[in-house]
Amino acid sequence: MKIDGRFITIAGVFSVLFGCSTAFNPLDEYEALEPSTILEAPVPLRNNPDTVKGRYLVEILGCATCHTDGALVGQPNAERRLAGSRVGIAYTSPFEGTLPGIVYPANLTPDPETGIGAWEQEQLVRMIKTGISRHGSRRLPVMPWPAYAKLSEEDARAIAAYLLSLEPVAHEVPEHVWPGQRSRAPYVHFGTYRSK
Repeated sequence: MKIDGRFITIAGVFSVLFGCSTAFNPLDEYEALEPSTILEAPVPLRNNPDTVKGRYLVEILGCATCHTDGALVGQPNAERRLAGSRVGIAYTSPFEGTLPGIVYPANLTPDPETGIGAWEQEQLVRMIKTGISRHGSRRLPVMPWPAYAKLSEEDARAIAAYLLSLEPVAHEVPEHVWPGQRSRAPYVHFGTYRSK
């Protein structure tokens, strides 16, 4: 094609048209990760019908995906299965703010200092089915407790019995971060966002 006495190729036209425009992708600053989603639950210290059933339920519910250190970034630490995660889950949109709210999945082993060792079985059942902690608060915006609310009482008790029968693992996770605060620990974004 000839314009103003100069020859311009079709490739040149496309490079001018599309080379100047760069599409904005708000996720450019993020790395895509493959979390580990199929993890075997640890063997309980006591085997009885409740702990066997509880282990089965913990595996099919995928609790270890969030509550195992490193699993959210595809590098699960087998020695810390269900002992909490130092990688948090941001529960606010990366499109809306640079300082999201972040939950660090708790240590679900019965360690008395860093886990659920001081919890009673009834408190665990309530937390599983309602998301309300043993202190009466609901700071679990990522845990799918609304789905777990449909568990039978027997199933929730089996999960609690299983968790309380695990080998205690001392592993402290970072504190949750409220939206607008800065986190010093790593996190991943989690959620479903609809385009406008």
